Amino acid sequence: MAHVCIHWFRKGLRLHDNAALMAALKDCKELYPVFILDPYLHHTQVGINRQRFLIGALKDLDCSLRKLNSRLFVLRGKPEDVFPKLFNMWNVTKLTYEYDTEPYSLRRDEKVASLAKEHGVDVIYKISHTLYNIERIIEENNGKPPLTYKRLQAIVQNLGPPKKPIPAPTLENMRDVKTPHSEKYEDKYRIPTLEELQLDSKFLGEELFPGGEQEALRRLDEHMKRTGWVCSFEKPQTSPNSLSPSTTVLSPYVTFGCLSARTFWWRLTEVYRGRKHSDPPVSLHGQLLWREFFYTCSVGIPNFNKMNQNPVCTQVDWDTNQRNLAAWREARTGFPFIDAIMTQLRQEGWIHHLARHAVACFLTRGDLWISWEEGQKVFEDLLLDGDWALNAGNWQWLSASAFFHQFFRVYSPIAFGKKTDKNGDYIKKYLPLLKKFPPQYIYEPWKAPRSVQQAAGCIVGKDYPHPIVQHEQISKKNIQRMKEAYAKRSSDNNESPIKKQGITGIYISAGLYLLHLNSQLQ
Repeated sequence: MAHVCIHWFRKGLRLHDNAALMAALKDCKELYPVFILDPYLHHTQVGINRQRFLIGALKDLDCSLRKLNSRLFVLRGKPEDVFPKLFNMWNVTKLTYEYDTEPYSLRRDEKVASLAKEHGVDVIYKISHTLYNIERIIEENNGKPPLTYKRLQAIVQNLGPPKKPIPAPTLENMRDVKTPHSEKYEDKYRIPTLEELQLDSKFLGEELFPGGEQEALRRLDEHMKRTGWVCSFEKPQTSPNSLSPSTTVLSPYVTFGCLSARTFWWRLTEVYRGRKHSDPPVSLHGQLLWREFFYTCSVGIPNFNKMNQNPVCTQVDWDTNQRNLAAWREARTGFPFIDAIMTQLRQEGWIHHLARHAVACFLTRGDLWISWEEGQKVFEDLLLDGDWALNAGNWQWLSASAFFHQFFRVYSPIAFGKKTDKNGDYIKKYLPLLKKFPPQYIYEPWKAPRSVQQAAGCIVGKDYPHPIVQHEQISKKNIQRMKEAYAKRSSDNNESPIKKQGITGIYISAGLYLLHLNSQLQ
């Protein structure tokens, strides 16, 4: 039987290593590649940089499909409302998509699969967003998610290397497949503009990281040519406040599926072959395994993105302070290093992993004592590489709520940035108001004499805010509060959270910083 098939793009916005798309082409006479702007995922609160990246990825995908005499059909609405109409209108007999492990996605896909069955539509899904089948990893660990990176490494070592990626479809694969075209379709199913999504693009800055598969593969090629850099890469040695990224910035492309994680893995394997190279957890392979670690935790741990009813998360009595939360979110804390990072995040949609560490610690256990769930929401909206599993896992880690328990190690909002940028060039770039402050005051402008502030054209308290907290005092108080939260959990469980979960922190040999390296390949 020759099928009329919809391939449903969600993540996996690419042609290479797309097993579900190849399954769509098998015994297919008509192909409809579809993307649905789901109001649950693509709402107006999502940051404009992230929306611009998505639109770029969709345009790139449409362009690639047109080279195969096909095209992308973009629709708006809830998938469970959209699909029954498409099934009837196009006489669909097969639906394919890439498997997604997020709780919302699983609920959505269950509804759509049920509707497909009612309409006599076969459903095929394939795993290609992660290196491994996450359920298999959990199965290999006696039905529980591995709660340490080391344990995950042991499991995947037994499973063997990830599957090799498959090539993109060619014109030969499409020889007997057609995608119906009409003038009516061109306008009805076109990719919307940012303005049509009710987003104001006039304040957008330069697009530093354009969305799309072709850009992802180009960037991957560029990095893989730097064999020495790739082989010696160690995440902790990269700088949080360099003026240009000190890491790959391939994370947004992996998040949206413009770049296959398996393709990335095997390209690295080629570069490593026959050469001395760094190893996980600090290597680039190690970063991909961090991603796998948090995906596995997100599948195996209930309520993973919340504190309540999350069995691995320490219950902390966080403050509710909307004024301080807004100051953090809007880069008005009075700490230039923190405000510069939050400004870069809003302007560009990306910040280095150690910069994420600094602002996350500041918001939670370090200074403001505000729940990690609030920070999670901000990152989810503003980060190009905002990923449900990684975002939740990283915020729990950095707030010392789960996975990492050395809560007495606090990032200083002053000293930490100075380690790699004594002159404050990063601050000057993102907070130009402070650019005339001399280096000895740029991290602490409130300490500058009035004459220095006047010469810099910036009076603290008038042009730039005073610090919203006294870091030295509040961080000590918060360490004590965290100690009390741990003691309560320990008494509740009759053992410490570390023993309870079998979790250990991992450190750089110098013992200066936490080695958790934000699996997002920034």
